[in-house]
Amino acid sequence: MSHELKDQEIAMLRTELEILMGERQTLLRIAGAAASFIAELDAGVLPENTLEAAEMLAECINATPEETMHDALEIVKAEVAGV
Repeated sequence: MSHELKDQEIAMLRTELEILMGERQTLLRIAGAAASFIAELDAGVLPENTLEAAEMLAECINATPEETMHDALEIVKAEVAGV
């Protein structure tokens, strides 16, 4: 493999990694906002179909690894605080 081809592959991998890290940040923001939203809901006043959707979202949040949710909530806290 030529040196030039290897450099191109490294550049492509670096670009892909940057894209994936950006997508991860977006998904963490979504997860953190969703967790905050679910935490504020009052299940007693929600219509049945809305309650079912909230329960499904809560199940997804609960299945998320603890470290990931910690990162997600930290991002949301930082955005709310204006950091």
